[in-house]
Amino acid sequence: MTESGSHKLPILKDAPDEASAAGSYFVANYPPFSFWTPEHNAEVHRRLDEAPTPGVPLGLYIHIPFCRKRCDFCYYKVYTDKNARAIHRYLDAVIAEAGAYAARSHLAGRAPRFVYFGGGTPSYLSAPQLEYLFKGLQRHISWEGAEEIAFECEPGTLQESKIKILRELGVTRLSLGVENFDPTILEINNRAHRAVEIDRAYNYAREVGFEQINIDLIAGMIGETQANWESCIEKTIQRKPESVTIYQMEIPYNTTNYRRMREGGPDAVPVADWRTKRRWLDEAFARLEEAGYLIGSAYTAVRDPSVKFLYRDALWTGADMLGLGVSSFSHLGGVHFQNENHFDPYVDRIEAGELPIHRSLVATPEERLIREFILQLKLGAVRDSYFREKFGVSVIDRFAPQLDRHAEGGYLRVVNGGVQTTRTGLLQIDRLLHDFFLERHRETRIA
Repeated sequence: MTESGSHKLPILKDAPDEASAAGSYFVANYPPFSFWTPEHNAEVHRRLDEAPTPGVPLGLYIHIPFCRKRCDFCYYKVYTDKNARAIHRYLDAVIAEAGAYAARSHLAGRAPRFVYFGGGTPSYLSAPQLEYLFKGLQRHISWEGAEEIAFECEPGTLQESKIKILRELGVTRLSLGVENFDPTILEINNRAHRAVEIDRAYNYAREVGFEQINIDLIAGMIGETQANWESCIEKTIQRKPESVTIYQMEIPYNTTNYRRMREGGPDAVPVADWRTKRRWLDEAFARLEEAGYLIGSAYTAVRDPSVKFLYRDALWTGADMLGLGVSSFSHLGGVHFQNENHFDPYVDRIEAGELPIHRSLVATPEERLIREFILQLKLGAVRDSYFREKFGVSVIDRFAPQLDRHAEGGYLRVVNGGVQTTRTGLLQIDRLLHDFFLERHRETRIA
């Protein structure tokens, strides 16, 4: 770090108005998606024709964009109006997309270390559709030796037969999108599942032998109260999931909540303010720790140190990831790209024999360093030696002004050859990360 008084920046203070305003808070990648453009797409094809960097692991993400209902807070690419014929067409497109990529030099013969089915609602698919998809994909890209196969679920879609199929297909972690245990809160936020369906799905998963179940919660949903939040944490602990993921409610621009706020003002969307959401997350972490859980990141707690999130950890340390499906994001050899973000253009391009690449960005070495640094800060600790060995740069020196600033504010400390966030900093880590962006990437929409 710099000496006291040099490279000084004002200490980051809490905003006077901590209301949950419209906009994206969560930092998922870097550089921001708004800087990705079609002009770089030719570089994606060049990279696909090059051999991969030795030693870089590969992951696979499959986007299933179908849902029974669209939650009012959802900002993902989802569809609630597709019939069985459209779904089958989509599955065929995803399988064909996998085949097209598997034939390119950068991916040919590479076995994924991790596979992640996200949505939307992957568990919306029927058991026969799931078997069709899994087997079709593995004709092109085998994940027989994958260490992690994660699968997102909406509790109301999990019949016992479907859970059995997922187990037989090799899924290692079920992530249950519980979000809240209160039936009224689920209803007013337009969640598809009901509270009574949570335990049914959870118990089925245990009965068929799933050894890693993750429960997702959201702090600050419309209608949340202190008493109910405490109850949600206790109910989670009683069920003893291997891991718990907690996000703080946002109001991104492409959500029903944002449209209501735009039309009716902030009072139309009474989401808890940021101070309250951070406090609820802090209370949840403290209670989970009392119950024997370990805090693994700004969003996760695990019952045992052996419980890993390979998908997360590999991505945050520069792994390649191939994203399949509408609007999916990929990262291969330092090039970021996103698929067509609407259903028909995505499927049409694949059926025409094209790769459905919509926009992309070629990251510079500096941008790749920043990306890994800010994402790893979400884990609560960063080793300077990792960056010196990989990039030839000391992040303690490179980011000295920002580190000084946030250390003075009580958000982090530089100790033992690395950077550690305090609990205060971890609870609002996404708010701090913009300070580490290059100047041209600050003050812009993340998406």
